Amino acid sequence: MKHWALFLLLAIGCNVWQIEAEFFTSIGQMTDLIYVEKDLVKSLKEYIKAEESKLTEIKSWAEKMDQLTHTSTSDPEGYLGHPVNAYKLMKRLNTDWLKLESLVLQQTSDAFIANLSIQRENFPTDEDESGAAKALLRLQDTYRLDSESISKGKLPGAQHVVSLTVEDCFELGKIAYNDGDYYHTVLWMQQTLRQLGEGESSVVTQAEALDYLSYSVYQMGDMQRAIELTKRLIAVDPTHLRAKSNLHYFKKLLHEEGQSDQRMDEEFYQSQSKKEVDMRPDNYISERDSYEALCRGEGIKMTTRRQSRLFCRYHNNNNHPRLIIAPIKEEDEWDSPHIVRYHEMLSDAEMEKIKEIAKPMLARATVRDPKTGVLTVANYRVSKSAWLADDEYPVVNRVNKRIGDITGLEMETAELLQVANYGVGGQYEPHFDFSRRPFDSNLATLGNRLATFLNYKEEPDAFRELGTGNRLATVLNYGTSVFWYNLFKSGEGDYRTRHAACPVLVGSKWVSNKWIHERGQEFKRPCGLTEVD
Repeated sequence: MKHWALFLLLAIGCNVWQIEAEFFTSIGQMTDLIYVEKDLVKSLKEYIKAEESKLTEIKSWAEKMDQLTHTSTSDPEGYLGHPVNAYKLMKRLNTDWLKLESLVLQQTSDAFIANLSIQRENFPTDEDESGAAKALLRLQDTYRLDSESISKGKLPGAQHVVSLTVEDCFELGKIAYNDGDYYHTVLWMQQTLRQLGEGESSVVTQAEALDYLSYSVYQMGDMQRAIELTKRLIAVDPTHLRAKSNLHYFKKLLHEEGQSDQRMDEEFYQSQSKKEVDMRPDNYISERDSYEALCRGEGIKMTTRRQSRLFCRYHNNNNHPRLIIAPIKEEDEWDSPHIVRYHEMLSDAEMEKIKEIAKPMLARATVRDPKTGVLTVANYRVSKSAWLADDEYPVVNRVNKRIGDITGLEMETAELLQVANYGVGGQYEPHFDFSRRPFDSNLATLGNRLATFLNYKEEPDAFRELGTGNRLATVLNYGTSVFWYNLFKSGEGDYRTRHAACPVLVGSKWVSNKWIHERGQEFKRPCGLTEVD
């Protein structure tokens, strides 16, 4: 499964997306919903089959009775003159018709309704739906996807093409509108009008889309266009009272600004309906541009001279007993800060086993509040994670020992192995792994996070780094790991190690990481002579 799950290092600030939900944050858990829906479809088909069987029986009875009553009414006295006919008439009206009544009243839907009621407990919430919609909008910005391409399902690397209906586009616009995001409201109401203009049938009307569009354009400060769109709305629905009121208000504002109001022709309306507004929200800062550019793989260069300093080697960590016979493949990924990549760090069986263990334990990922020190759900980290102890799972114990063998660092003071699964638009915005001064109270015993060992458990990812003008990009294969130090030898944080996980465009991203702390490393990574050694 191909996807764009990108990992970045940045040395600049971040902009926060307001996202909170449960299911969409983990593809691993969303797969359960696929089987829930499959079960419901099976139950629905069983209900349809039972209903069809019931109707077939009723239809057969009706046809038989139609022939019978045609004969009996043609000569009622002669018909009833036969004692058998008289008896059967009494029997039908007293017994058979009552049976038919019971058949008609029989609720073949009971089983389906019961199953639906049970499964409803596992259904996503309104918050999940809204979160998934906002994730789609985030992907639209990050990867510069136009609304029409998304609506037609034309996503890079997508194996399954699925399109959005007029209703889908309209709902995306409404969700953005309710969140005060007029930029995306405009984009998706324009797409709604575009698909309506192409003749797609829908219960959504042009007037409804124009209502949202005109007001959102006004909110974005384009008064002239807001007026023209409102005029178009009134032309479509002359009874729209709010539109008339808005038009009067917009004209008044425009007049106060000293601008003229000239009515445009239909050609202008058509051109405006196709126009894509290219305005970022007010809180859209330059850092976001760098972040998104790296996610798209743009502007990533390294000089030939610097590249010549990067090498590949077989690493045995000074003849470590477990690495002498089977050294690991090590590759320099970046020079400053020094980042290395380890190939074939995990086997397929190990990765699948860790995912299997972690899946039922996945919970919304948390971060430590810098003010209170309390772990909390953050809007800028959209994923689910689980913490695995090595004394409970042999496979985790093996992986932890291997990390210790490779890095030469003490694992006793390291954190548990964290496994994370990123879902629809899953991301972790720019952050540091180390804690900045003053340190949190939880670091008093184990010290700060000295280093990070990150394992990739899915198909190709990319790694992005943006420091002081330096950028890195490479493909991280299935089972690949990367390692870097978060702190200088002095214990000071290395601010070049700011990093992020870009939104997942297509597919599912699984990673695990081991955070290695300072305590126990005093003789394994001695202090340097200067603050930046």
